[in-house]
Amino acid sequence: MLLASVAVLWALPFRSFDLDRFFVPKELALHVGGAVALTLVVAGGVVLPRTRLDRNFAVFLALSATSALFTINGWLAMRALAISVSAAFVFWAARAAAAHGARDVLIRGLACVTVIGAATALAQAYGVSSDLTSLSRAPGGTFGNRNFMAHTAALGVPLLGYLALTARGMPGALLASAGLGINAAALVLSRTRAAWLALVCCAAIVVLAWLWRRGTLWRDPSARRGLILIIAGMLTGGAGAIVLPNSLDWRSDNPYLESAKGMVNYREGSGRGRLRQYANSWKLAVQHPVLGVGPGNWAVEYPGVAPASDPSLSRETGMTANPWPSSDWMAMLSERGVPAFVVWATLIAGLALSGIIGWGRLDVPLDERLRAVAGVAVVVVVAVEGAFDAVLLLATPTLLFWGAMGALLPPPPVAAVAPMGTGRRMLLSAVVLLTGLAAAEYSALKIASMAAYSSGQLGRAVSLDPGSYRARLRYAQLMMSRTSRTRGCVEAQAALALFPRSPDAKRLAAGCK
Repeated sequence: MLLASVAVLWALPFRSFDLDRFFVPKELALHVGGAVALTLVVAGGVVLPRTRLDRNFAVFLALSATSALFTINGWLAMRALAISVSAAFVFWAARAAAAHGARDVLIRGLACVTVIGAATALAQAYGVSSDLTSLSRAPGGTFGNRNFMAHTAALGVPLLGYLALTARGMPGALLASAGLGINAAALVLSRTRAAWLALVCCAAIVVLAWLWRRGTLWRDPSARRGLILIIAGMLTGGAGAIVLPNSLDWRSDNPYLESAKGMVNYREGSGRGRLRQYANSWKLAVQHPVLGVGPGNWAVEYPGVAPASDPSLSRETGMTANPWPSSDWMAMLSERGVPAFVVWATLIAGLALSGIIGWGRLDVPLDERLRAVAGVAVVVVVAVEGAFDAVLLLATPTLLFWGAMGALLPPPPVAAVAPMGTGRRMLLSAVVLLTGLAAAEYSALKIASMAAYSSGQLGRAVSLDPGSYRARLRYAQLMMSRTSRTRGCVEAQAALALFPRSPDAKRLAAGCK
């Protein structure tokens, strides 16, 4: 849980890297946390579950790794693949921990982390300034972007709702309700329509669960109290966000009502832009149906299928404004190919089905069934958000989602699997740890490279992170301006190899012929 908190709070002051200064430290926390947790589980002799879900995850990773071998930008592929691998580590470690009595501890910790993230956004909204926040997409808090913050806050709502429903005393229920109020306030101030829509779908799941068992929740005194406090917390937080004056500079007189009205607007604005982006991303999937364009390589290939007028392209650089598409689903399809996409969709559907089956069981305590409902709600929230934005492509929601899946879903059936011998167990522990540390080392080198770049040491920045297109292009420009043409041409060619469709890299490299 400590590293989950780090993943939320850690950001860097290097404003030249307005996305990576938020993402890279969170990726480092994900890799270290996932690897250390699973290493302890394996080294401790815990038998990992071997269900269909686990096999699907393993197949998805294998297909993703195969795709990464045939991509243009191997650095981006390695970075994206590392997030997927660490996601599996977190999932398997959380499942093992939950099976050995740590289930509620995990749920409380993950819920608390989402509240902490929402609180940083509220602090920014109400006037607290810091170099670790971004002004361009406020109130994003330590996420750097209000949409990313909102996705995490929405993910926390089912976790906090479960805690409110199952609290044995009023203090615990009130704490959960207060957390819901903080998350609700941050969600309202974010104006993130994808998160709002996800919560509407989440509420529909709760209503359906209620109707399915004819008011089971209302007949239980603790659950009845929890339901009342959930509604009270959400309404109080949302209303407070609207009524209390804040420092956000919205251009509309009724910004929140305007966002609510445009929640599913696809005829204009960002909704129309997303549809155009999805259509062009589909072209990439058609051109590369088996392996896709490679993990993380959507931004490399997208300019080749999109017209210059596409709103996803920056008018200044001619490249994509964001390093990933505005959809987890389109990213999986276009970057990893149809087979991997099918396995991924099957995995997500399997998670939801496991929760549905868990709620339908009458031979288990109500708390266990409520965990199953919360698990379904979390899956629905992330699936809906992922249809409109990048969610599980990023480190923090990845850590929270897969940790929550391991903690919330019903325990897998105990298979008659013989425990591994000491030698095999130590070997697997070493492989897991070294894999995670290798991914963490790359993230740490990227942080060091950003620091060097920000202090003007461009040559050192390139040597620390050879996959940094920004550093290589800027270093090439600097060398050519200082008549170090040979070195400048080497860096220009290297930048062009990373992004062959970059107009700036093409112009620099063309001058070397």
